[in-house]
Amino acid sequence: MHHGIKKLLLLGAGHAHVEVLARLAQGRPGNLDVTVLTPYPHQTYSGMTPGFVAGHYSEDDCRIALEPLMRAAGARWVQGRCNGIDAEQRLVAVQPSGGAQGAPASLTYDLLSIDTGAVLDRARLEAGMPGAATHALPIRPIEAFTTFWPQVMELAQARAVSLAVVGAGAGGIELVFAAEQAIRLNGHAGARFTLITGGPEVATGYAPGVQRRVLRQLKRRGITVLREACTGVSEGELRLANGARLACDVPLLAIGTHAPAWLHDSGLALSEEGHVQVNKFLQSTSHANVFAAGDVANRSDQIHPRSGVYAVRAGPPLAHNLLAAHENQPLKAHHPPRHSLNLLSCGTRHAIASYGPLHLEGAWVWWWKDRIDQGFMARYRR
Repeated sequence: MHHGIKKLLLLGAGHAHVEVLARLAQGRPGNLDVTVLTPYPHQTYSGMTPGFVAGHYSEDDCRIALEPLMRAAGARWVQGRCNGIDAEQRLVAVQPSGGAQGAPASLTYDLLSIDTGAVLDRARLEAGMPGAATHALPIRPIEAFTTFWPQVMELAQARAVSLAVVGAGAGGIELVFAAEQAIRLNGHAGARFTLITGGPEVATGYAPGVQRRVLRQLKRRGITVLREACTGVSEGELRLANGARLACDVPLLAIGTHAPAWLHDSGLALSEEGHVQVNKFLQSTSHANVFAAGDVANRSDQIHPRSGVYAVRAGPPLAHNLLAAHENQPLKAHHPPRHSLNLLSCGTRHAIASYGPLHLEGAWVWWWKDRIDQGFMARYRR
């Protein structure tokens, strides 16, 4: 570029990119021009969202303000979404959002980093679960979910509601516990709660002991578990694979997410599911000037869950490698641990901890989780 200035484009403001901005705030090279393309002036921390639903935290408690971070990092904010990537031309098409004026139609880059978080493709969602895009409330994107949740509480305070969560992974488990806690304490009496697993047992992927602990807590709180797939959603009703119909005022979706559709024609190497294929350096396997982390990325050399824990861990090596790539220095390999600490909140100030085959639960686990979450947020509010 002219005058030796290189352009770094941060596409999205997921957990890893928040760390990148914090690192740039400590010292941004003078010849590096940084732009952030993201639709929101904040990032909602997924780890605290169940606590927001349960009533333990306010919406602001769960948000990291991006503008102070971007200002400290010397980065320019473009309020919008990616509408396409041309990896050969080093070009990103921009779709303005939030009523932003003056956003460019496209952005160029020398280095690109993608961390846009999880998405639900409406077309794919409708194909697998007709009516869900219209009648259900997905937990992703989290910013939209947290905006709509107060309306759910208003309905629950007006009359007894039937609430169902579709999806029994960590997100669905925490969500149904949190919703039950909030509505039982602040809603109309007589509400009913259901967790629909999609067919398998609750908490598939966790140790059997963790599954038993989760099931005990669900039973203790009167939450019904249906080991069926949801095949459709209509107003006031869910359709199940066994032919049954479940009355439901509030259907919440905590199902698996999709790769962004705009990656399809990007020219980047993608996994079978459409995620950006990256190596141990979090670097695209097809384009050395492109990096990716979080739910949008797929490691070509190893498999690990797409979760906030791994996205947060990817932040420091991603920040290092982006600066190293800019300065033509060696990259650092990122080695996610085989096991990670998982803390499942149970709505009340009670949580289940697991690490590989080990598991414990109690109020002290919830306080431990709260301290970790508060510490994470404080790191980016200084």
